[in-house]
Amino acid sequence: MTRSGADSTFEQLVYRLNPEYRLRRAWPLSGGVSAQVTALEIEQPDGRTKRMIVRQHGAADWQRNPHIARDEFRLLQALRAAGLLVPTPYDFDASGEIFVTPVLVVEYIEGETIFQPLNLSDYIRQMAAHLVAIHRFDGSSVDLSYLTEQRQRYAQAFRVRPTHLDDTLGEGPIRDVLEAVWPLPSHNPPVLLHGDFWPGNLLWQNDQLVGILDWEDATIGDPLEDLANSRLEILWASGRDAMQQFTDAYQSLNPIHLVNLPYWDLCAALRPAFKIDDWAADEQAARTMRERHGWFIAQAFERLSDQR
Repeated sequence: MTRSGADSTFEQLVYRLNPEYRLRRAWPLSGGVSAQVTALEIEQPDGRTKRMIVRQHGAADWQRNPHIARDEFRLLQALRAAGLLVPTPYDFDASGEIFVTPVLVVEYIEGETIFQPLNLSDYIRQMAAHLVAIHRFDGSSVDLSYLTEQRQRYAQAFRVRPTHLDDTLGEGPIRDVLEAVWPLPSHNPPVLLHGDFWPGNLLWQNDQLVGILDWEDATIGDPLEDLANSRLEILWASGRDAMQQFTDAYQSLNPIHLVNLPYWDLCAALRPAFKIDDWAADEQAARTMRERHGWFIAQAFERLSDQR
């Protein structure tokens, strides 16, 4: 049987995993933004099949961190050992001998991403509980020194203002506020952060959260960053009440200091600069995202004003 060039490349990867494995098929998975994701179906020596996921990190990620595949592999090993709902890591390759870019091979978790759940309250409750579990991960017994520290990343982000700002999202006024207070003192001890905890990185099966994906943005820092990012994503997907419900559920399980949450909301509000049209499914979705983003910024500014 003739193989395409792509299939031949994945066959080499499968052979690297186990010379007795045989690639049966490979197919791309949609939805990835930061990485190219491919599913593999592999026949094992006993005739049984198993599925795996190959993540080829995007140029922005591996240029930022040439060791991104190795680092995500190591982190997944530690998180899996601690019982978190992450895919089992099988292998990584950054040699450039098989793929030009670094790749990570992980377990294929059966499940689906859900943006409009039938039981929103339970969905929100589970999301909050698992974000708390991430933030309570005890990294004292493992080496996490390879993870970027939050304060370093933001110090670099606010050191030099970009030449072009997204005025449609109010980027200038947001940066005015953040640059004036940075470095922002933290009232919470540093924890492991997922870095992109949103519905698109969660897998569900039978109404239960079964997988937390895409850990390439993991870092160490104030848990308010993850909380704020999730708040904006939930606002976009399900509205204001759901966002507040998520915040309350998280706080009830992990009562951290929220005084700086408006600042972290503004940090979260910078992430979609020049990206909303690419992220949105259509023009109507983009309009909704922009409207809700505007409200999100306004409530952060209002809360900061009340604190003065």
